[in-house]
Amino acid sequence: MPRYRLKIAYDGTDFHGWQRQEPKDAPPLRTVQGVVEEAVAELIGVRVDVVGASRTDSGVHAIGQEAAFTADIRVPVERLAAAITARLPRDVQILHAERTCDDFNPIGDARSKCYRYTIEHTSHPHHPRPLFDRNTVFATPYLLDPTRMQQAASGFIGTYDCVSFAQIDHGRATTVRSIYDCTVRCPSPRRVEIEIAASGFLYNMVRIIAGTLLEVGRGRTEPGDIRAIADARDRRRAGPTLPPQGLCLRWIWYGTRAAVPADTAPTIGTLTDIMSD
Repeated sequence: MPRYRLKIAYDGTDFHGWQRQEPKDAPPLRTVQGVVEEAVAELIGVRVDVVGASRTDSGVHAIGQEAAFTADIRVPVERLAAAITARLPRDVQILHAERTCDDFNPIGDARSKCYRYTIEHTSHPHHPRPLFDRNTVFATPYLLDPTRMQQAASGFIGTYDCVSFAQIDHGRATTVRSIYDCTVRCPSPRRVEIEIAASGFLYNMVRIIAGTLLEVGRGRTEPGDIRAIADARDRRRAGPTLPPQGLCLRWIWYGTRAAVPADTAPTIGTLTDIMSD
């Protein structure tokens, strides 16, 4: 049977993450995988597994989640994204659908991923917390120094044991990861975006790196301390785990099995009626 690849965007606010969750003696939790599988089943008349590349947590968003399923369908592939989206709730969209090779594995074939964490730094009450985009931005009352944060960001780049930046119960056999890029930019005077691309991420790794950079921006950690924190292999040396709402999965790259090019991805603000800029 043919296999199809989907590129998916979602506002994670009202989801219990990507992965399907069906607790015993309780109704299934609302997950992105669950609603996508329901939409596909409604379209083709049979239930199939829609395997996602990244298990985003509750409250985490995506504009570049990759997934795949195998099924016989009658809908032309050029109409497949729209046909599934029409059966989805308004906080999920299929951005692209295509035929792919029969053995395509969204998890195992991924070569790198990119996440962005967005922070609004305020000085309440003169600069109140974000209101209309409160579900996609983390607000801190501390003024941050983005120059210090960018200086520190370069210290995360490299291949090394990242256990200092993972939750203690990360559940992975190895904690060595390659971080290819880590940048800090300011799209507006009080907004900071931290973007990280890596071979893969440990549990809560991006949110902990963002929390560590926040401490640098506040002046509580020095930009040159990042390598020492990493070398300590001690979670207590890094910053706090920031909340999920500021985190967005931007893209996943498959090398020769190229995903939809990252530069065609919309900003998270384009999710219709969900995330206005």
